[in-house]
Amino acid sequence: MQQKDMAQKAPKRKNLVILIHGLHQTTWMMRPLAKRLQAQGFATHQYSYRSMRDGIKTNSQRLHEWLSANHNPDQPIDLVGHSLGGLIIRDFLANYPKWQIGRCVTLGTPHVGSVCADYVWRLSPLIVGRSYADALDGKATSCPEHIHMGVIAGDKPRGLGQPFLQYHNRKLNKEDASVAENCAHDGTVYVSETRLECANDHIVLPVTHTGMLVDKEVARQVIYFLENGEFEH
Repeated sequence: MQQKDMAQKAPKRKNLVILIHGLHQTTWMMRPLAKRLQAQGFATHQYSYRSMRDGIKTNSQRLHEWLSANHNPDQPIDLVGHSLGGLIIRDFLANYPKWQIGRCVTLGTPHVGSVCADYVWRLSPLIVGRSYADALDGKATSCPEHIHMGVIAGDKPRGLGQPFLQYHNRKLNKEDASVAENCAHDGTVYVSETRLECANDHIVLPVTHTGMLVDKEVARQVIYFLENGEFEH
């Protein structure tokens, strides 16, 4: 009887969390979030990929190859991706169904495409490299219906993409309330661009596109979603 009670009280084993950085970034950008996850008992892996030299298909395939060499497919994994990293998650989920997926969270990911990336692509394609096609252009693979997905967006408008978005905003009719919402952005990605039809939950926080990676509240909401399947609104 005592052994049964102890088994009931034993904490549930947490999934390995794969953290995927964004465009022009490296794994160290995900380190602050990784440390906060580890403090709550999650094991983490910061997946490294070449965002400029390789396209989304290659980078999701290499994630599959890393898991094949280092992880037991009988054990579920959680996935957390920042910006382009969230699009890699979508491609990975669609093309490698052998993996058991617990929950996924995307941070500032332009799920419907990126206006900022469109402008940059026209001016200098080399800046976005091979990550534009089938990803930042809004043509990422659809997310499987059974996946439990949470989306975090930021609305603090400061960042390198701000000049492009300010120019784009001037083209919008700000008198229209429906358009006004589309003007909100995190300095790189519009809040409206982060919306994903199949997502289970969506939350907007007062953070910038890059600042969300070191923000305590963003980390708390990521942890809350991984543990509960929803954000704490």
